[in-house]
Amino acid sequence: MSRTVRTVLGDLDPAVLGVTDAHDHLFIRSPLLPGQELDDPAAAEDVLRAYAAAGGRTLVQWTPLGLGRGADSLAALSRTTGVRIVAATGAHQAVHYAPGSFSATGAGAEDRPGPYTDLAERFVAELTTGLPGAPEGVRAGLIKVAADAGPDSRHTRWTMAAAAEAHHATGAPIAVHLEADGAPRGVVHRLCQRHGVRPDRVILGHLTRLPDRALHRHLAAEGVYLALDSPSRAGHAGDHQAFEVIADLVEAGHAAQLLLGADTTTRTARAAGGPVRLLTELAPRLARSHGPELPELLLTANPAAAFAADWRTP
Repeated sequence: MSRTVRTVLGDLDPAVLGVTDAHDHLFIRSPLLPGQELDDPAAAEDVLRAYAAAGGRTLVQWTPLGLGRGADSLAALSRTTGVRIVAATGAHQAVHYAPGSFSATGAGAEDRPGPYTDLAERFVAELTTGLPGAPEGVRAGLIKVAADAGPDSRHTRWTMAAAAEAHHATGAPIAVHLEADGAPRGVVHRLCQRHGVRPDRVILGHLTRLPDRALHRHLAAEGVYLALDSPSRAGHAGDHQAFEVIADLVEAGHAAQLLLGADTTTRTARAAGGPVRLLTELAPRLARSHGPELPELLLTANPAAAFAADWRTP
């Protein structure tokens, strides 16, 4: 079976994706970011039109269930702007949800109780049938989960187990949000060794939050994809570090595992450039430093491989 990328308008040959923002948000809402909600379809359309004018062709939204991912608007936005959109299922860190959204009480609490019990089934349904509230046939194309403070919190254990189960059922890639204390080695061990997910089906986000170069090389040697996705606004502290990390990993022979994304999670970040900066500032700087082949690899070839899957329907 040939691999395809599952967009909100259907499955596509990865060769046609073109320039891809591998981690971003057109819509997101979290109690941690009051007043910074991205919830306006007209504003999202403006972002996509500007991104397309700068050369962008595909945008991967990592907003999972329960965080206002704009499921009812994504297909229309893609048709209107011509930008291909890949949507996510999955679950973020527990702190992004109202108390009780993922309860862990009662008998058998150590074995995925309550809402966790059917979480894998929810992920599978969104990947194979459709997103709730979206027009018929609008499906997710990846699973997004997140590490809490270390990979061993109950929420992290249960959501990653559900993600792995949904991956095995469907073939979908798994994208992981990391914090500075997110223990990425533990995340890789949990997904790949404990749950049997192939490393090349895992994308670790926010690599620049982790300053340890030896850790970066270790993770790359495991075979996972690494997303450089912290800088999304002018002057972001992650910009310079992102270039240093890229240079180091390119030197170590891991260029084929690197992705670029803007991760625009707030109105402030969107106003300062968002995904357009990837193409107007970051990519040209990479081209000047490493030649035009490197941004082509990071923005086109690598995401085409990372987000393509041999899709299965259980």
